[in-house]
Amino acid sequence: MTIPANPRRLRRWSRFTAVGLLALAAAALYAVWPRPADLTAFDPDAMARLEAAMWRDYYEQRYAALFRDLYSVWRDEYEFSPVDSMRLAYAATSAARTFQPTQSRAEAEAALPSLVTYFRILAGGSRVKFDAEDAARTELAWWQARREAVPPEQYGPIIARVATLIYGVEGDDIRRSGLVRAQAMAYRDRRGANVTEADWAHITELLRTAYGLLKRALSARSPRAAI
Repeated sequence: MTIPANPRRLRRWSRFTAVGLLALAAAALYAVWPRPADLTAFDPDAMARLEAAMWRDYYEQRYAALFRDLYSVWRDEYEFSPVDSMRLAYAATSAARTFQPTQSRAEAEAALPSLVTYFRILAGGSRVKFDAEDAARTELAWWQARREAVPPEQYGPIIARVATLIYGVEGDDIRRSGLVRAQAMAYRDRRGANVTEADWAHITELLRTAYGLLKRALSARSPRAAI
């Protein structure tokens, strides 16, 4: 014996299903809808906190947390779409995870494809055109230099070069920003396994200075004609 369906219940279920499908469609549209990202929009204080957190994630091999913090950087600070923020976070996390166990420059090349992908997506938020592979190789160069215990005075300019590539800006503030960021990294490396909360607070202050210098350089930007 077949029990007849309750028409009122069917109508309620149909309305519920329709609302649910509309909500899913709206969420998907929000995630993929193109929007103007802006690499100059960051807040130096927020970037300092996030970068210090990401360094901790990396050294403690907490890759899920690293992905989360990277997503926050690109979504909240640079205003990329949710989908592009996830793509950037995935590419950067993949590059870091691939690079971490390598022990030579030749092995470190394995991180390059993810870095190229990362900079290609990043180019969508830049006001200047730049070569994603050049930027990726430059980024990888300072990663490796830092690992080889090169003084920050030597790899700070490489960090500054990455900023010049993606922003099209040069000058003393850019160079000082790269140097101070390198000094923060060198400080962390010296502390090693003995790093304390007070050390992380000092690192965050150095990063705040570095991102403040970068922000000032971009506020008075004078892009080069060609990169």
